[in-house]
Amino acid sequence: MSNMNEDSAMQQQEHKPVEGEVLTQTDHSHSKTVEIRTVEDVMEDNFLRYSMSVIVDRALPDVRDGMKPVHRRIVYVMDKMGIGPASKTVKSAQIVGEVMGKYHPHGDSSIYDAMVRMAQDWVGRYPLVQGQGNFGSMDGDPPAAMRYTEAKMTRVSEALLADIDKETVDFRDTYDATHQEPVVLPAKLPNLLLNGQVGIAVGMATNIPTHNLGEIVDATVALIDNPEATLDDLMKYIKGPDFPTGAVVYGGAPMRQAYATGRGSVTIRAVANIEEAKRGRHQIIVTEMPYGVNKATLIEKIADLVHDKKLTTISDLRDESARGSVRVVIELKKDAYPKKVLNQLYKLTALQTNFHYNMLALVETGTNPVALQPRVLGLHDILHEFIKHRQKVVRRRTEYELRKAKERAHILEGYKIALDHIDEVIRTIRASKTQDEAEKALIEKFGLSVIQAKAILAMQLRRLTGLEREAIENELAELRKKIAYFEKVLADENEILRIIKEELLEIKEKYGDERRSKIINTEVGKFSDEELIPEEDTVVLVTTENYIKRTLASDYRRQNRGGKGKRGMTTKEEDVIDQLVPASTHDWLLFFTNKGRVFRLKAYEVPAASLAAKGVAAVNLLQLQPEEKITSIINLAKDAGSDGYLFMATTKGTVKKTAVSDYANIRTNGLIAINLDDGDELRWIKQTDGKSDVIISTSAGQAVRFNEEECRPMGRAARGVRGVRLRPNDSVVGMDVVTSADQTLLVLSANGYGKITKVANFPSHKRGGVGIKAATVTAKTGPIVTVQTLESDAVEAIIISQGGQTIRVGLGDIPTLGRTTQGVRVMRLSDDDSVSSIGIMRDSGEDEG
Repeated sequence: MSNMNEDSAMQQQEHKPVEGEVLTQTDHSHSKTVEIRTVEDVMEDNFLRYSMSVIVDRALPDVRDGMKPVHRRIVYVMDKMGIGPASKTVKSAQIVGEVMGKYHPHGDSSIYDAMVRMAQDWVGRYPLVQGQGNFGSMDGDPPAAMRYTEAKMTRVSEALLADIDKETVDFRDTYDATHQEPVVLPAKLPNLLLNGQVGIAVGMATNIPTHNLGEIVDATVALIDNPEATLDDLMKYIKGPDFPTGAVVYGGAPMRQAYATGRGSVTIRAVANIEEAKRGRHQIIVTEMPYGVNKATLIEKIADLVHDKKLTTISDLRDESARGSVRVVIELKKDAYPKKVLNQLYKLTALQTNFHYNMLALVETGTNPVALQPRVLGLHDILHEFIKHRQKVVRRRTEYELRKAKERAHILEGYKIALDHIDEVIRTIRASKTQDEAEKALIEKFGLSVIQAKAILAMQLRRLTGLEREAIENELAELRKKIAYFEKVLADENEILRIIKEELLEIKEKYGDERRSKIINTEVGKFSDEELIPEEDTVVLVTTENYIKRTLASDYRRQNRGGKGKRGMTTKEEDVIDQLVPASTHDWLLFFTNKGRVFRLKAYEVPAASLAAKGVAAVNLLQLQPEEKITSIINLAKDAGSDGYLFMATTKGTVKKTAVSDYANIRTNGLIAINLDDGDELRWIKQTDGKSDVIISTSAGQAVRFNEEECRPMGRAARGVRGVRLRPNDSVVGMDVVTSADQTLLVLSANGYGKITKVANFPSHKRGGVGIKAATVTAKTGPIVTVQTLESDAVEAIIISQGGQTIRVGLGDIPTLGRTTQGVRVMRLSDDDSVSSIGIMRDSGEDEG
């Protein structure tokens, strides 16, 4: 007994399973097999089964018809129910019930949701279901319950089902083996690219954009004509995705990569136009949305940004969309830059999104049409798989039609034999006691087949008339032609491809439409601060109390000389406007101070304000010392090089020339520009080429002209040399550069009198002299405020008084007078007001007023 127990124990020890091993034991007394498996093996096996079930039977589309099983079953059921494009719509609940009861073993909500998306024209480029009732909205509103809505097929879905009754595709049993369903649809169109797909499986996902039917057809035809066509050849026809919601698509290299490899991305931007509204305000009107963006959520996001003060220039926001058209109105405040706000919206909201390609679809893995494998496909692969599928469909359809034609011709040939021997046929039939006997007799006497004999016995007497006989002969002749044609098609693969091309071009003619999305073949990078700022002509204003602001040049309305102007800036009683500098928003501005230091900012960094606004203190922008003020601003255009010099002058007549390159790197706390004597201030700086003449003018009306070569280039910290010798109680009021012999000077006095004088009236002398008279100074004119040279493209002057009045005057309205004259009234001023500063405008465009 002990020996038996030991043997048994040894056997059990020999069969002890190790991890991952599957052992089989057979119990002969009960004829059962027991598998010993680890939990890990069971979980792994079951999870793989589950994941493949989800991948193949639920989540991923078939590359041949572009459909998931639920979509395929919906349109197949609608076709079986006879709910075609020409029929009446049927309750959605009836369609869903038929799909769920016979074909799709899942919940009714999932089936209805899929059908709703097939009907939404902002989801599919060419909807496969035509809905009637509430099928939701772009705002994310849910559709009405299926008992309320109705639906039927569209023309495009009809094209996907065409010839399904001609044995063109394989059928399989449904989940309960009570019905048959198609494995794939015949699909006359590459629906995977037309309507795209999105799906999440287990461990993989697909995301395919929609495309334009005409472009897809043209590319497919091109690939049929040239199987060796490259991706670039195909992309001559397919410009990019074509979304049902339109918008602008930025492609470039990432889009080409997506079509080459199946993975990549494009940027989608909403279509937004800037329109001028009442009282000089602007509106941003959004008319096309990026694909997949919820409009209501987008509006809510913009409202949140305004509430959080991340967007401070939006005054109102409303949705005026109606009847399928999008219209979102964003009203802006008066001092807003519309382009800047729009760029901020692109950066901060879903008005600009990215679509990431992941063109994953199921592909046949051999001759078995049910055996499918998920693969990431490029554009060439998808079109190739579609053409291959259509070749099979057309071949099987032709075989079916050939068989049917031969069967019909066979019967007609029997009819013809019977008609040729009608009397004898009748006698044979009458002599037979039963139908079977008559059938055998006909077969023996006339050499007919069983099918032909049965057809003759079932033939009606009216077929014996002369017209019927002729119709039979004509039909037989026509069938013989068709049979020859079908045999020709089956014998030549090029004929099959020709048929595919003809059918594609026919569908393009019927259903093709214009592209909705605009394609721009450049990439959109990240927004920098400068890209968010529109490039516009502006005017930078600085007061003697160091308040600064930026306004649009177009805000100044041109008037005739002698006008009073309009309110240009609100200043304190003791504050006056000191400088006016025209600049583009993207230009660099160098800010020189009375202490001889220099700072640098972009023009858009100067806060924008309205004409009447006071502006902000310069100390908030620049690290100024106590009692330090901005005295001169140099506009360095954004595309200007670093050649040339900066020529500067002080109120005591000292001048200095320094290379522009010395100011290439300016710290935020500034750089020293000139070393000043006690009581002297740096006031005027001009950009020169190093060879020009310089004119320095004084408040007493004196002016000296000399060539800047007399002043050698110096370092930033140098003191400079004497430029003009001043008389008692006189001071420098202006310094400018002469660039040509026929140039003119604009002379302006404190009481608003001015004139234009030719530069040729001022001969060149050595620097350091007292100069010659530039204007006659009287109590009526007041002291000279400025003397400026005018370039050939200078057309207007903006003059600002100490009281804040501004006037924009055409230079052509100011007369050219002699050197010793006092000039004419250019600006009419109040008794207690005087001219503060002047700015010259170039290329100002069309005039207002």
